[in-house]
Amino acid sequence: MINLNNIKIGNNNQFVLIAGPCVVENWEITFQTAEKIKEITTRLNIPFIFKSSYKKANRTSLNSFVTIGEDEALQILADVKKQLDLPIITDIHSPEEIEKAKEVADILQIPAFLCRQTDLLISAGKSNRIVNVKKGQFLAPEDMKHVAEKIQSTGNNQIMLTERGTTFGYHNLVVDMRSLVVMKNLGFPVVMDATHSVQMPSNSNVTGGNPEFIYPLAKAAISIGIDALFMEVHPNPEKALSDSASQLPLYQLEKMLILLKKIDEIVKSE
Repeated sequence: MINLNNIKIGNNNQFVLIAGPCVVENWEITFQTAEKIKEITTRLNIPFIFKSSYKKANRTSLNSFVTIGEDEALQILADVKKQLDLPIITDIHSPEEIEKAKEVADILQIPAFLCRQTDLLISAGKSNRIVNVKKGQFLAPEDMKHVAEKIQSTGNNQIMLTERGTTFGYHNLVVDMRSLVVMKNLGFPVVMDATHSVQMPSNSNVTGGNPEFIYPLAKAAISIGIDALFMEVHPNPEKALSDSASQLPLYQLEKMLILLKKIDEIVKSE
């Protein structure tokens, strides 16, 4: 089990919501989303960790949005953390990014494409932060054991493993729900990424998606007894600067969480 402030992740505790816009676009959207999600999760008594990337290095096209500026984006996340009293999770892409990112982030996230990068994993392990690793679209769930061992070699056992879909031919992903069980049996808290799992990768010059499947995948994962649910949420996904085809509209979140909480309570009371 991982303890983050007053949030307990794993060990059959209620699921934790990890949510926010894909990337920091500006102060207004970031705060609007964080405030609204905090309001909803506080009312529903669901632990909440705010997620947004200060930089998106893994992009489909050379012309895809990357960042408003690393320092500016990190400062916005720092303001969210301080003013709204929220823990922060954000992506890192190289060992050189860690010192700056860990000053703001409570959890450092390793993107799926980078989940086997030994130097990155070891450096993240040495950061004294919780490390969330997304399972590569190309990996079997049992292979995440080797990923986790790289982080553990630093003495850091604060590790979370995330399912985000597996390559299914070209331009498509499929979620094998068995992966959640397999990774949970490795002994780490398991996260379901319900929004990246509905992506259609590299569809022409952008990544497409089927957001209508976010809810069914989230329900299925909650019924398995996952420890955290990851969803990218945006006030207006169609205008989002990243992952516009797969983010959940903010207005849909509360209704979804009400049912997910009920399912989680039933499953974990068994």
